[in-house]
This record gives sequence, structure tokens and C-alpha cells, in this order.
Amino acid sequence: MSNPINLADKLAQFSEHWSPRIVGVFNGHDLMVVKAKGEFVWHSHPDTDDFFLVLKGRLRIELRDGDVVLGPGELHVVPKGVEHRPVAEEETELLIIEPAGTPNTGDPDTAVTKVSI
Repeated sequence: MSNPINLADKLAQFSEHWSPRIVGVFNGHDLMVVKAKGEFVWHSHPDTDDFFLVLKGRLRIELRDGDVVLGPGELHVVPKGVEHRPVAEEETELLIIEPAGTPNTGDPDTAVTKVSI
């Protein structure tokens, strides 16, 4: 049996924003934590949905037809192909779930390299 994953401990291991860290794997999906602050880029994922769960702080997900605002304990799934831009006015901690290998910008040429912690 493996040990539980403490998300707060994992988040304490890094300070970079918009740089997801893989903390586990579930059915071929990466379980990641990320610290967000400021604006991310407008992007979409043509083949996958985008899952956001706010652990701490507030996240605004800008969509072309209106925004979704999330606080701690709230989640939102952006459907595949929908252009969006996450924005965090204050440092915000998130749990993100994506199929393994999914580029965080939707484009492998501009995506951040994900590392496991």
C-alpha cells in the first residue's frame, strides 16, 4: 500500500506560478497541484476537458461567453475545445486533473514541462 498524498506538503515544496507538479496518477491521468497568480494564457484543449479544483484562494476562469469564479472547495470543468484563461488576483492553490502528457497550454510548443514531486 502507498502512503497518503498531503497536498499542502506538496504545495510547500515549490513557489513558481503556473508550473504544475504531478503528485499522483489515476487511470492514466496526472493529478497535479499548481500555484497560480496573475493571468495565464488564453488556450483550449482540443481533445480533453480541463478540471480545476480550488484548494486555497480564488480563481476566475475567463470564457468567451462569461466568467466562472471559484473559491476554496469549488471546482469547474472546462469542456474540451472551449477557449479559456485562468486568472488569480491573489496566489491560489489548485488541484488539476488531466490525461497524462496533456500540455497545459493546449500546445506542446508553449507548454510548461511537468515534473513529479
